[in-house]
Amino acid sequence: MQNLIIRITQENTKLITEDKIGCFILADNLSADFMTWFTEEAHKHNKLVLTSGDNAVETYQNCKADGLVIDSSKDEKPQKLVKQIQAQAKKAILGVITRNRRHEAMLVSECEPDFVIFRLWKDGLAENRELIEWYSELFLIQCAAQPEEPCDYTDLPVDFIISDDTYYRV
Repeated sequence: MQNLIIRITQENTKLITEDKIGCFILADNLSADFMTWFTEEAHKHNKLVLTSGDNAVETYQNCKADGLVIDSSKDEKPQKLVKQIQAQAKKAILGVITRNRRHEAMLVSECEPDFVIFRLWKDGLAENRELIEWYSELFLIQCAAQPEEPCDYTDLPVDFIISDDTYYRV
């Protein structure tokens, strides 16, 4: 069964106590005070909190989050970015968004993040399904699907589904 990760994009406090959610990703547009408060509250409910965005490492450190998500999808050689982040946040849980291509997924996986994230769109869903099936069979590193628009992901062989708080309803 796929586990659910919710990306918090607005100052939303309703989901902290939701039993089906074990982890949150804080968007970088949120205020520092809200991120710190949210992290403290989520920890009281035994939930993990990850940060994201250009300042993910600094935010991770400032709000005492459990880890971070970085986007390496713009890089043809993402290892340098992943290793740099790993050096800056040694104890952090690390999720890495990769290009939806085998080569980049392999390069990211060589750096051994905690999980790799594949973005999904309706167009190309069959190709993404094939990529994720290949990845799941070959690598022991957990993977996540992050739908960028509503699409059917229920039978994908992923460990996590990442959804925005704007789509998820209690």
